[in-house]
Amino acid sequence: MTFHNEVTAMQVSENHQRYWQKNLRITAILLFIWFVVTFVVGFFARDLSFNFFGWPFSFWVGAQGSLVVYVAIIAYYAWYMNKLDQEHGVAEEE
Repeated sequence: MTFHNEVTAMQVSENHQRYWQKNLRITAILLFIWFVVTFVVGFFARDLSFNFFGWPFSFWVGAQGSLVVYVAIIAYYAWYMNKLDQEHGVAEEE
């Protein structure tokens, strides 16, 4: 095998590059949402000074709301990646 053949064998297809770019984009967006929910909302939650079902609203935001968002992030990522896998022809067989 010559050097030229090795270089062309290692090149990534355009389909794979598009797939990887979309994967990186959705990962960055979801990580940003995670960061905002974890640190930004949690930091400003104490300023929300009203009761929600007998508890301070900041408690609900910090203890319950963030968990709901985390589960939603995981569910959305799984759904989106399955759709992306099918779109680019790399879906797993069931």
